[in-house]
Amino acid sequence: MAQNLFDLTGKVALVTGANSGLGLAFARGLAKAGADVVIWGRRADKNQATVATLKEYGTRVIAQEVDVSNEAEVVAAMADAAKQMGRLDCVVANAGIANMQPSTVDTSAEAYHSLLAINQHGAFYTLREAARHMVERSKAGDAGGSLIICGSMSIFGGVPGLAHYAAAKGALDSMSKSMAVELGPHQIRVNVLAPGFIATEMTQADPEIFKIMDAGVSAKTPLGRSGRPEDLEGIVVYLASDRSRYHTGDTLVIDGGAWVKI
Repeated sequence: MAQNLFDLTGKVALVTGANSGLGLAFARGLAKAGADVVIWGRRADKNQATVATLKEYGTRVIAQEVDVSNEAEVVAAMADAAKQMGRLDCVVANAGIANMQPSTVDTSAEAYHSLLAINQHGAFYTLREAARHMVERSKAGDAGGSLIICGSMSIFGGVPGLAHYAAAKGALDSMSKSMAVELGPHQIRVNVLAPGFIATEMTQADPEIFKIMDAGVSAKTPLGRSGRPEDLEGIVVYLASDRSRYHTGDTLVIDGGAWVKI
């Protein structure tokens, strides 16, 4: 009899920044695979629209209005999510912004810290609270869990105007390695996804810039195109599943081969 090695039935996943873009793709992939899903977003209307969409896959879905840059909100929401759903098996730290700056020398302290408050500190609060839940569950005899960080190719190469964004993503990538070592004894895995250029609401905000970027990426990428949100569904399902139970401390590049092309 054939088996679905990536069936997530009975697992609960939480995704931050899940009401649009890559976060929605992650949540959709997890729901398609059978996971119950908790979505976090700052806009209640978009959250509810996302809940309605994800419920079409037949799993439990709840939404919480959370600003990840607010530590108290993250602590309370994570505890409430675990209580409502009974457990959390996978948490995807995805929430983030990307506001281009003219250059590093022209980036204000306000612009720098406001981005880090969400992209870096918000992810830290999310991952810390998720880890605390999973560690306590492990101590009670129910070990295991998967923490997934949405990184960026800016971890590896310079992107003009996004030094502050790269700083946040680079910090998370480094932090993930320490967390993987610390949490390994509890069978909690920690991995980073580094997507290439993906066509999302954020990257398409300026149609003219997107057109230029899309053409450039498509020309460089061996697969001949930029990425789409659905291209990230499979990898997040793999990392949430028990098939990845021996995979931790890694940074997985999903860019259509662009990074390896000389």
